[in-house]
Amino acid sequence: MTRITAKLSRLRASPRKVRIVANLVKGMDIVTAQHQLRALAKASAEPLLKLIKSAEANAYHNAKVAKGTSLFITDIRVDEGPVLKRSMPRARGRATPIRKRTSHVALVLETR
Repeated sequence: MTRITAKLSRLRASPRKVRIVANLVKGMDIVTAQHQLRALAKASAEPLLKLIKSAEANAYHNAKVAKGTSLFITDIRVDEGPVLKRSMPRARGRATPIRKRTSHVALVLETR
């Protein structure tokens, strides 16, 4: 069993929204996961699809896994990244904070 990893840093989407999509594809083989993500109407599906393709390329190029070998998503972890802090002007000269959240995604593939 070979373990292949790929990471995506500072994805400009909140971790809560990315986890919904990540939990959907956890445990699937990469072909099924790619089909699921292409059909999904969530904004974070596209970066995760790109991450899966990157991990697949890492498997074939770096880990020397033979093409046609079935790869499965064993672990996909979404952690909180740095928060961009902005403010929005409000009534009476006040300001309201806006927190633009980012995510770090770590993906682990394995052969069975």
